[in-house]
Formats: sequence, structure tokens, C-alpha cells
Amino acid sequence: MAAEDFVLMRADGRTPQDLRKITITRNCSRFAEGSAMVSFGDTKVICTATVEDKVPQFLRGSGQGWVTAEYSMLPRATLVRTTRDSTRGRVSGRSHEIQRLIGRSLRAGTALGLLGERTIWIDCDVLQADGGTRTAAVTGGFVALVDSLRGLFRAGAIDCIPITGFIAALSIGKLGGRILADLCYEEDSRAGVDCNIVMNEFGEFIEVQGTAESAPFTRQEFNEMLDLAERGISSIIKLQKGSLDLGENEQKAVDIAKDRLRELQQA
Repeated sequence: MAAEDFVLMRADGRTPQDLRKITITRNCSRFAEGSAMVSFGDTKVICTATVEDKVPQFLRGSGQGWVTAEYSMLPRATLVRTTRDSTRGRVSGRSHEIQRLIGRSLRAGTALGLLGERTIWIDCDVLQADGGTRTAAVTGGFVALVDSLRGLFRAGAIDCIPITGFIAALSIGKLGGRILADLCYEEDSRAGVDCNIVMNEFGEFIEVQGTAESAPFTRQEFNEMLDLAERGISSIIKLQKGSLDLGENEQKAVDIAKDRLRELQQA
């Protein structure tokens, strides 16, 4: 079978533009202040949010909060068992890169100056990996983050819900001369171009990680990747919003945070 035929069919019957079936299940952890199980096809990631009433040393006394992330993969999340980072005695380079991506992405959607001196830890643990684990972690991590913030608001610890806009991510790749959305592992492992894109609900880019694995890609192809990512991420954000189902008072609390942030930026 030619590569072009494979791409047109895709292994799971999707068109190049189709995303895998995406599900978001909130409150999957009994103890965490916010949690979400997110599935992109056979990729499954559990994301939990933990609130701590302290910040890193460099923020103490600033009145500003912090959002950070940790990422790990269970040993049998993959076809062949991988060794735990704790057994190796250090975080792998890949895990370190991904958790920094998650942290940067979620901070971009949070009004840290309105959080108070608190840190929200987002732990993303891959239960099953079939491509796109980092984009799934960003997507689910944001849902867990919002749930932790709405919890602080409901408890009266903060008087607004300090998010600046919903955040989601998607993988895009090039295989057999075609641009594909939301690659599974079979496609990702063969792709000539691999790109991970993080955006907010306003169509603004937060991070773009693009690599030519085998051959360079053109500006036209890159534009096609960005357009495809924008459409896909827009649909994912609708799922996030539907899952969270913010009440009227909570939506007002989000709007208050946005107004305050604008005032601070104009001051």
C-alpha cells in the first residue's frame, strides 16, 4: 500500500482533518482540588490539581501566584515497559521538556497576579500512550486547573476565578504528503513533520513546537498546519467548556478577573 493511500484512509478511518474521539471526565480523583481524565482516542491521561498556600522563593512577598506541572508515564503506558523516573533517580529529558511545556501553557491562561501567594501543581500521569500525550496533558491539565480555581472561589479564598482564557493543545503532522490532525502513535512514529500547538480560545498562539523529522516543510504547509490546529483546538475548547459547565456566578467571576487584569495592564 502506498503512503498516500495510507494517509487518505488513516488507520482508524478518519479523514486528515478529523480528531480522535475526545472525552473529558472531571472529578476522577477523590482528594485533588481539581482533576480530569482526558482521552484522545487510546491516549489516556489523568490530570490532578493541588493547591498549596505558598509560592517559590522568587515570588515570596509579591502577592502573585504560580502554576507549575509535573509529567510522568506509567511503565506500561507503552507497548514495551519503560523504567520509572524514580528508579533512574532523575527526571528524563523528555519528561522535563513536557512538564515545562505544560506549566508554560497553563500559566498563559491564568491571571497569576489575582491568585494570591498560592501555587497550583498540575500532575499529569499518562495511563496509556498512543500519541499526543503532551497535548492531552495540556488540555486535561487546564480543566483540572479551572476546577481548583473554582473551588477556591466557592470557598471564599479568592473573589474571582483568575483565568484569562481557555487553553488547549493539539498535535499536527505530515505523513505521505498530507497534513494530518491529532496523530496516533502509528502515524506519529512515521511522520515526516511533527508539530505540537497550544492556543487559547481567542485564536492566539501560546506555543508552537515544530520539527522536520525527515524533510523540510514549506511555509504553505506550515500555514496549513496552523489552520488545522486552530480549527481542532476550537472544537476541543468547546468540549472543555461543556465539561466544566461554569455557572452564572462563576462566569461572572471569570469576567471580573479579566476586567481587573485589563485595568492592571492599563495602569
